[in-house]
Amino acid sequence: MKKWIIIALIAVAGGYWGWTKLPGLKLGSLGNADEKKVPTATATVTNVQFIISAAGEIVPAEQVSVRPEINGRIQDLPVDIGDAVKRADILFTLEDKELQTEKASRLTEIEGAKLQVDRSLRNFQRSEQLFNSKLISQELFEDTKTEYELARNSLERAQKALSIVDEKLTKTRIMAPFDCTVLTRPISVGQAVSGSGGFNSGTEVMTIANLHDMIINAHINQADVTRLKAGKEVEIEVEAVAGLKLKGIIERVAPQATIKNGIKGFAVRIQLELGESKVKPGMTANISIPLDSANNVVTVPLAAVFTEQNERYVLVKKEEQFEKRPVQIGVADFFVVEIQSGLAAGDVVALEQPPGMAPPSKEKGGNALMASALPGGSPRKTNSVAGGTNRTAAALASPATTNAAKGK
Repeated sequence: MKKWIIIALIAVAGGYWGWTKLPGLKLGSLGNADEKKVPTATATVTNVQFIISAAGEIVPAEQVSVRPEINGRIQDLPVDIGDAVKRADILFTLEDKELQTEKASRLTEIEGAKLQVDRSLRNFQRSEQLFNSKLISQELFEDTKTEYELARNSLERAQKALSIVDEKLTKTRIMAPFDCTVLTRPISVGQAVSGSGGFNSGTEVMTIANLHDMIINAHINQADVTRLKAGKEVEIEVEAVAGLKLKGIIERVAPQATIKNGIKGFAVRIQLELGESKVKPGMTANISIPLDSANNVVTVPLAAVFTEQNERYVLVKKEEQFEKRPVQIGVADFFVVEIQSGLAAGDVVALEQPPGMAPPSKEKGGNALMASALPGGSPRKTNSVAGGTNRTAAALASPATTNAAKGK
């Protein structure tokens, strides 16, 4: 019995091997087992738009860290996080008791200095008359003149000391420099704070920002930044607000590259056309920047374009054969590429090299199904992270780069 079980298992294993390894034995197989069906696509007329995508952070255009200019203790703090404040409204005040006492002392000094000036002036005027009448010596006359000048100097010093105290008193009242909203407020009433002229640039009492003017700081890949310019409109979606779509304008592009999230690129500042109060600072924005477009043009899938010895071509199906045909390409997106010449709408093209046809030369950089077949392309894709760019080399084809290929 055991013997028959072993024979049955061997028979089943042999049948399974034949089923998987010998296509000619499969039910429904037609023709030669070596034949391979080549996937194809049809050239169609459609619109193509080359768009690069990036992620950036929404931040206020104006944000200020509010710090006192002098040392002191918080006396009044009428605002809290989230409060809207008008320009010139009080943000907080410092205790000024010591300064008021010092001011009173300076005023007393000024009164005494004025009396001293008046007395020395009378003495000087009297001695001048006596000196002109030759009743006193010149030395005595000059002494009274010196006393008068010293009294005037003392008065000026006292007045300057008072003005310094008055200036410090004005700095105990900190007012909003513009219409703003309080973002943070880590300090409470009664807490001692240091002035901005002291150690560590002073104590931050709060941060304020103008939430009516928002910008987006993005990081654009170095391969795309040469096509950007100030004033270009972009489309924006906010991840935290479903369905919200906004417009923005590229305000400036940094002149020097930086590395962020492992990607070398350039910082781009985008002015956000804000029409929605739900947008808050710190939210992530997904940015779409259209660079090139072509309408009503003949297109084929990216995989249909092959490159060999710096020449682009497609394989057009003619009956049961495929014909190699040179083409000029234009704008490409992530899926299709514009065919400017060499192909007509309705032509059927191969998406892979047919069996028996020599593959494109790898030494010349040609390879079917590779985005590197397009001008300026490289087979790469970067992650869409905050500040990063999400793109493929397939999107690099454009009329500007195609012109260079035409001359070859």
